[in-house]
Amino acid sequence: MSLKSGLDDFSRYRNAYFLALCVALGSLFYGYDVGLIGGILSLESFQTYFGLDQVNPSQKAWLTGNIVAVLQVGCLFGALGVGSLSSRFGRKPCLLASGIVFIIGSVLQAVVGLGGTRAHALGLLYLGRFVGGVGVGMVTALVPSYVSECTPQFKAIRGRCTGLIQLAINVGIMLSFWVNYFASKYIPSSESQWRVPFALQIVPGVLFVGVMPFLPESPRYLVERECYDAAARMLASVTRVSVDDRTVLETIEEIKADFAGKRQFSTMQQIRRMGESQGIALRCFIPSLVMFFQQWTGTNAINYFSPQIFASLGIDGTTAELFATGVYGGVKVVSVACALAIAVESFGRKKSLILGGLGQSAMMLWIACYSALHPTPTVATPASYLSIVAVYLYGVFFSVGWGPIPWVVAAEVAPNHLRTAVISAATGVNWFVFVVPFDVLLSYTDNSQAFFSHNIQNHANHAARSRIWNLSRIRI
Repeated sequence: MSLKSGLDDFSRYRNAYFLALCVALGSLFYGYDVGLIGGILSLESFQTYFGLDQVNPSQKAWLTGNIVAVLQVGCLFGALGVGSLSSRFGRKPCLLASGIVFIIGSVLQAVVGLGGTRAHALGLLYLGRFVGGVGVGMVTALVPSYVSECTPQFKAIRGRCTGLIQLAINVGIMLSFWVNYFASKYIPSSESQWRVPFALQIVPGVLFVGVMPFLPESPRYLVERECYDAAARMLASVTRVSVDDRTVLETIEEIKADFAGKRQFSTMQQIRRMGESQGIALRCFIPSLVMFFQQWTGTNAINYFSPQIFASLGIDGTTAELFATGVYGGVKVVSVACALAIAVESFGRKKSLILGGLGQSAMMLWIACYSALHPTPTVATPASYLSIVAVYLYGVFFSVGWGPIPWVVAAEVAPNHLRTAVISAATGVNWFVFVVPFDVLLSYTDNSQAFFSHNIQNHANHAARSRIWNLSRIRI
């Protein structure tokens, strides 16, 4: 795609891009929350406040694991529970509610231990992360389907719009990495050093809640509720045409045909209908499959514990570790932006996943070999610098394939009349599967090559897993 054609494309579909960017703010606070906690856990001020420096390594690993994992439990509940709510009340109100829930959780995390709550600080931190996780889980289940439903007639850019979810996640992760770095470098070792990063996560939540009232309801939900005029106005606004334009009318008719005889299914009815035919069953299974393997790469484990990973590769000092982590976040943002601009629509979904999986596997192979030969590095060496580059390239390959593409595939493949239940289930799988690579990473605290060897096995099989799509005869 030439620069001129790219600019023409952006100008033509600017309303669709703007809508996708606005709703992607929800993914921004998801990314910030994911990347934040790893850096905070490495701060001495945080460890001292919560007594993590007073326990043995095993107890410390258990406590830090709980602090991280309680968010995932909240995400799981939020993702699985929001499907029925969005079918009943609409996508927009539920998206707005997810932002409010996230803000409440963020406030709780920022104020733990203040006043008379010092004795219960850890329990309040768990509660805040659980509540924030519910909001994150809700938004991750809703945003992919919302973007896909609001851009049904834009087949040329629909994948790119949905892929903006991963771009926003990476931007949020990068911002959290750099916030942790600057907090470590410029804020004295005190409560403020870890409270400020927690408090700043409120900002993307407020931005998301502020912009959502100005966004439209999903046209698919409006058609399901027989609000055809409102659906036509929404599509016309995004398409920048009149409400009686042929493309708008055809899109409305296509959505109506999808719901013919299938209207207003409850969540349980949708679940029961997932097996009504082999084709439907496969289309319901594929979103969960791709989200499973996106998480199984261990990418979020690296996001959470990147400071410790860089320390194991020879980088010394908390500030230096957080700086290297910030660079990693920047690399992923640039990579996913380039992938969305070039690869998603032209290179194809399947090829992107295969290339990304093979590249990630190669990087993990190098790092596993280095970790086996240098289990306790004390100084940086040329080999350790190459391993750090390998971590960055791992992020590049993830951003090309298993980062943005699963969100696109899940939104496109899910049957329209079962979309809310299928996407909720896929997102729930995403959060549930996090527990396994996370548990492996806890053991990585004492055995560095175990985590990377585990990832090699996962990435080496990703390409083969893609073949199941052929069974459903879906072109991805």
